[in-house]
Amino acid sequence: MTTSNTSQFDRLKSIMAQLRNPDGGCPWDLEQSFETIAPYTIEEAYEVADAIERRDYSDLKEELGDLLLQVVFHSQIASETGLFSVEDVARSINDKMVRRHPHVFGDADERDADTQTEAWEAIKARERAEKGKSDEDTSALAGVANALPALMRAEKIQKRAARTGFDWTDAKDILLKLEEESGEVREAIDSGDIDDIEDEIGDLLFVSANLARRFKLDPEIALRKANAKFERRFRAMEALAAGRGQVFSDLSLDQQGALWDEVKTQE
Repeated sequence: MTTSNTSQFDRLKSIMAQLRNPDGGCPWDLEQSFETIAPYTIEEAYEVADAIERRDYSDLKEELGDLLLQVVFHSQIASETGLFSVEDVARSINDKMVRRHPHVFGDADERDADTQTEAWEAIKARERAEKGKSDEDTSALAGVANALPALMRAEKIQKRAARTGFDWTDAKDILLKLEEESGEVREAIDSGDIDDIEDEIGDLLFVSANLARRFKLDPEIALRKANAKFERRFRAMEALAAGRGQVFSDLSLDQQGALWDEVKTQE
């Protein structure tokens, strides 16, 4: 098996085919299906994002390799039943990228980034409409995958709705809606109806995502950063307590709160 740089992708395909070969392949790989591999595909995509956020480019190289393996794995499974090959996958994305960039590969006028984004979505909408079935979903929200993380999906469907004009015009209106939803959460808590509480908390999160979108911020990234900040501060509290001979979990809430304030001032 050659290891020249020009054939590394072919080598990966060959390795995957050997792993899936019923005659001497890997038992675990042979047991896998689209469904069982899908969670790993999602996990690898998040690990790519994590490496980028940490600016660990050595790790990014490795994680991109893991993600590429997922593409080859799914394609190998598909090729075994005659559905499609990895070459078909590459051809599909090549054609799509050329089709969606007429200002680069065609005779369309040059566009700035915002105008190009609008054109991109218009081309995607036309592609969905041209897929051909009379019962095709023609909603402005069509094509937003249900499997996306909920916060990410909220931002995407809000963007789609906004293109039809259904959107707040001022961030202050979104803040007012947040206050309204907070009040409805309190009312639900007072009622003690757990289903109602869940419903109202969902509305509060949905509006929060809309506020992030208003400032062209990704709510998923904003929450990820909030998670990282909380984890950093919590670990720092634990370290402070341990340095003082204390067990963090044995401290009162007031004592823990004092440590939290101390950590914040040190940042």
